[in-house]
Amino acid sequence: MYKIASCKRYRFQLALSYHMDNPFQLNYTDQVDSDLVKLAVSGDKKALQNLIIRHQIFIYNLALKMTKSVEDAEDLTQEVFIKAITALTKFEGKSKFRTWLYRITVNHFLNTKNSKAKLQTTDFETYFDSIDKIPDHTLTTNEQNELAGSIEEIRINCTAGMLLCLDREQRMIYILGEMFEIDHNLGSEILGISAGNFRIRLMRARQDLYNWMNERCGLVNKANPCRCAKKTRAYIEAGFVDPNNLVFNTRYKKKIYDVSAHNALPISHTIEDLNKDVFQQHPLQEPVSSQKIVEEIFNNDFIKLILNT
Repeated sequence: MYKIASCKRYRFQLALSYHMDNPFQLNYTDQVDSDLVKLAVSGDKKALQNLIIRHQIFIYNLALKMTKSVEDAEDLTQEVFIKAITALTKFEGKSKFRTWLYRITVNHFLNTKNSKAKLQTTDFETYFDSIDKIPDHTLTTNEQNELAGSIEEIRINCTAGMLLCLDREQRMIYILGEMFEIDHNLGSEILGISAGNFRIRLMRARQDLYNWMNERCGLVNKANPCRCAKKTRAYIEAGFVDPNNLVFNTRYKKKIYDVSAHNALPISHTIEDLNKDVFQQHPLQEPVSSQKIVEEIFNNDFIKLILNT
């Protein structure tokens, strides 16, 4: 299978299109995937590499929101692509490639028993109580300006932790349905449930998350005392945040809102939209080393065996 193509049939646009063409939206260019798959199966390693690059950032961000761990997200991303590549010749085109790929992704994320990526779940009360125990420290205007990057880091870190209070399936449905605003029909195909069931489960995930945020989080309810800026000094002193080495507020060109379905619509001020906006303002992060994931996939012993047969 995968012999190097004898002629150079492959010419596509620059890599930017591979990074930001959102596979969760209806206007996604499925034909590019189809072309890349055909070339990859016929032996074009460059096409296979570009197929990985085209989907890597979205799979990585799904993994990052599922785990809140850069290391685990990179491991899961690599594992998904190894699974997909080994099964690529079995892809018959009966469904769209993105549906097939993200079904593999979701199943792997929901069922993984990898000790490095346990996708742990905590409960909302324990989580918010732990935040309340972090001492408050009111920052001056100058301190807020100096620590703006760290304050945003804490906001992302804290709200990403709230996602871990949802069970795995709720978390996945919320990330897809609310943050990336996936079409419910496509979401139902990927999850293997009906569109109506997808909507119901998304509604329940929203309610569970929003009820706790509205009760305890100052980002969506000004009456709540918790503020990211007030926790910043304590998080830094405890070593949870390093202003010189940010983990979440880094390595991005866009935010999730920029690639969502309704990014051109005016922002509403309903409670539901305020909650959604908190999560859609998360960065669409690049892996620490995008090329590293690709290289490790191609250096995997089983993948090398496939590529060289």
